[in-house]
Amino acid sequence: MVVEYLFQDIFRVVGLDPDGKKFDKVTRIEAKSEQFDMYMQLDVNTDIYPLHEGDKFMMVLASTLNLDGTPDTGYFTPGGRKSLADEFEYVMNGKLYRISEEGSGANLKADIYVSFGGLLMMLKGDPSIAAKFELDQRLFILMRKADRQ
Repeated sequence: MVVEYLFQDIFRVVGLDPDGKKFDKVTRIEAKSEQFDMYMQLDVNTDIYPLHEGDKFMMVLASTLNLDGTPDTGYFTPGGRKSLADEFEYVMNGKLYRISEEGSGANLKADIYVSFGGLLMMLKGDPSIAAKFELDQRLFILMRKADRQ
């Protein structure tokens, strides 16, 4: 068994702090994805992971960090075990708290809202992608700059 990504795409940062700067060390990025034409707003601790307009990054949503795909226990277990996090530069754990739809027909879009300890993500786009998620689901977001292989 191998860990299965619930979502994966390359995003480009298209804007920073659309509603103005709210916190010193946190930036709300606006980003568009290349493959699935998704739009995302994401609060990032830019003090430890700086992102700038024009930057490209890979973003993955997964329900576990275990490489064999076994469910996450919810507890941190220190020790030299390899995990999915080893392949990325920035990782957060959170909970999906809202799924909604807007528009109709070909213009139907789904919104997924996740809170990572108060840092928020809104992912908007194809409803078939939202169908992979469920309310109160625990998720990991994993990111790395796209130019890094």
